[in-house]
Amino acid sequence: MVISAVAKSLNDWGSLSCASASLMLPGRPCRACGTVHSAGRFTGDHAQFMATMPTDPVDMVDDLVKMGVYKQNQLRAADTVNAYELRKALFLKRVGRGDPQREKLILALCNQAGGLENAFAAAFGPQAGLFFADSVRASGTTRREFLKNMALGAALVTLASCASGGDEPAVDEAAASVDTSNLEKTDIQVGFIPITCATPIIMSEPLGFYEKYGFNATVVKMPSWGAVRDSAIAGELDAYHMLAPMPIAMTLGLGSAAFGVKLASIENINGQAITVAQRHQGNVNGPEDFRGFVIGVPFPYSMHNLLIRYYLASGGLDPDVDVQIRPVPPPDSIAQLVAGDIDAMLMPDPFNQRAVYEGAGYIHMLSKDLWDGHPCCAFAASDEWITSHPNAFRSLNKAIIEAAAYAQDPANRPEIAAAISDRAFLNQPPEVVEAVLTGNFDDGQGNTLSVPDRIEFDPYPWQSFAKWISSQLVRWDLMGDGNTPETVSNADIDAVGEEVFLTDLARELALELGEQPPFETDRAETLAFDSFDPTASADYVKGQVEKFGK
Repeated sequence: MVISAVAKSLNDWGSLSCASASLMLPGRPCRACGTVHSAGRFTGDHAQFMATMPTDPVDMVDDLVKMGVYKQNQLRAADTVNAYELRKALFLKRVGRGDPQREKLILALCNQAGGLENAFAAAFGPQAGLFFADSVRASGTTRREFLKNMALGAALVTLASCASGGDEPAVDEAAASVDTSNLEKTDIQVGFIPITCATPIIMSEPLGFYEKYGFNATVVKMPSWGAVRDSAIAGELDAYHMLAPMPIAMTLGLGSAAFGVKLASIENINGQAITVAQRHQGNVNGPEDFRGFVIGVPFPYSMHNLLIRYYLASGGLDPDVDVQIRPVPPPDSIAQLVAGDIDAMLMPDPFNQRAVYEGAGYIHMLSKDLWDGHPCCAFAASDEWITSHPNAFRSLNKAIIEAAAYAQDPANRPEIAAAISDRAFLNQPPEVVEAVLTGNFDDGQGNTLSVPDRIEFDPYPWQSFAKWISSQLVRWDLMGDGNTPETVSNADIDAVGEEVFLTDLARELALELGEQPPFETDRAETLAFDSFDPTASADYVKGQVEKFGK
């Protein structure tokens, strides 16, 4: 029935002729598609659907997608016919949501990429974009005519699935396969720190995401973030697991020689905690009770350092005077907590949960309670590697984004926990890792909690993340170059994220995967003690200093 409705609507455009389709009898060929259907599969009058199908090709194809006639694999296959115009139309209709202002924003973003053709060639493949541009120039084909051709191509794919006699078309395997013929390098090494933040990077090896995209990848366990930075600069790794502020710091030459690094995608949001040594149980209720503590963070240029400073300042403490904050490699954190070298820590998991497991400490606060949805770790590569391996970089980032989407599904978390707990990866008890990933855990204070979003995996690198990070580097005099809360401008802060965070590319790759990433680049961020407006980041810093004294 549906196939004939496709045919009839296309006939209204002058594409197919199926108006005379009549009741299909068992054993008789279908007049719409020319094949014999099993008895009872399509038993109604094809023509009765004519009145219900829209005549506008954009609306019709959109309806067919919603009805499930055009599945994602069919649309991917149809891409090989003429992808550009259908993608553009559906893109604007779906993302625009009927809001002219929203469509205007989308078009403005595309124009930043050099126009719709360039933007969609980048998003959906250069051949599609070039084919569209060449076709229009050579033949004078209108966009409406081109859309008809694209819709016909999609319909042909659907008709092919009908002819195959199954629910899925034979082209599905080809559509699901990934073209790896253009990769400049396939044997790669990706450095990581053994923490749950690195889940998409780690799991992509045992669960096959790297292999799917043509890579013979080895994930290399690193001892510290300083080692990751140094190996990146030395060219010993192809790509890296980094703390979200690290690409900014390295690009600006903060803490090391300037070395261009791009943040390709976010690995995780939330997923950290403030853990206090067991010996302080009952004595710490708020930030003011940390006075005199030695507090461990994984790296100076980390969300952990910035968030613990944010928390302490809210209680009237000066993080540079009233406490001592020092870098501690995450694998060493529990030993230092037990030995008394540190009193507390804001660390990535699973080390907070492992401290509870070992009776070494208790969870004082999850980082999501300071900023729900905050970034933590990221997937990154150097400017030089990206320039030398553009196709490999794109495919590698795509593998990570797909892995993150898989990890985001709670149903997959137990499987992932088992895969990454192994000695070669996290080297942790599976129950500790599962407690973090599922959010069902003991806090070391006698409470069993269920916090499903204790850690999440959203790869979208919001520019507002970069702006908040940069604002805090300025606030705590970590930015250098004379940037102070009194002198920094919005433009100074905005420029950093625009150079380092590859927000547009992450969106393009997510769209190619059939995901629904945001089309905004910034969003207002709500934290525990204030709100961050990304359009007024310099004012935000000034306001923090006025409110908290620093």
